Formats: sequence, structure tokens, C-alpha cells
Amino acid sequence: MSDLVYPDAFIRRVLDQTSTIAMVGASANWVRPSNFAMKYLQQKGYRVVPVNPGNVGNEIHGETCYAGLVDVPAPFEMVDIFRRPEDVSGIVDEAISLKDEKGIRVIWMQIGVIDEDAAARAEAADLKVIMDRCPKIEFGRLNHELSWCGINSGVISSKRPRFVR
Repeated sequence: MSDLVYPDAFIRRVLDQTSTIAMVGASANWVRPSNFAMKYLQQKGYRVVPVNPGNVGNEIHGETCYAGLVDVPAPFEMVDIFRRPEDVSGIVDEAISLKDEKGIRVIWMQIGVIDEDAAARAEAADLKVIMDRCPKIEFGRLNHELSWCGINSGVISSKRPRFVR
């Protein structure tokens, strides 16, 4: 786990001020985390536009998939990056170049995705940056929806606790 710390108020403000998300690396494969996160965020009222050159023209959860951020026809406030850290730099540079045209205000890098140099460039371009976090998890945490077997544990983990006899 990273030592990146974001105040809850900051994350809540980002989520509250976002209505449309361009999800770079969105997958049509239902077992991929991006697919599940996309569906969850849509159910919470966000419009999530998939960006994946391998799925161009196809639909994922009712939204047409685009090759790049430049191809998304509607404005979007957030770029949610579901890609490897080594892919982030180019995505952030594209977002910076489109920020005024598309209305981009936030770069969000998923869990395990950290690129300090790209983050610094984005912040210098007056974009908010969140790294090594998932908007789905943060939305659930801030809205008291985290649960395991119906119990709000307050713990964020993909691993179930060990059963001790």
C-alpha cells in the first residue's frame, strides 16, 4: 500500500463535482475490475465513457467505446486510468492537452498505479490528481457502503479475513 494520503473532504469534493468519467482501459470482460467499477459507478449516477483502442465502436454497459480521450465526443471531468504505470505518462499528456476542450479537471489513477512525474505535470496544468485509489472503493467508503456479509466493516481489502477455529 502506498503512503499517498488524500483527505476525505478532497476525495468527496472530487466525486461530488464529477458527473462524467472517461475510463481509460475499460474492459468488456465482466471479470475485469474495470468492468465492475464501470458498472458500479454507472449505478451510482455517473456517466462512464469507456476508452480502449481494442474495443472501439463496441458498447460496454450501454456506452460506446472510443480509441482515445480525443475521440470522446462529450465533455468529461475525470480521467480514470485503469492501465499499467508505464502507460500513464502518455494518457496524462493527452488529458492535459484536452483539458480545456473536454472540461477535464481530475486525473485518477487506480490502485497500484502511481506516476509521480505525470502527476506533477497534471498538477502544474491545474488538474487535481489522485493516485493508487479506486473511485468505486472511495465512493463506497465515503457513503458507508463497504460491507462484507452485510456488515459494514470499514475495512478496505480484497482478501477475506481468515476463519479462526
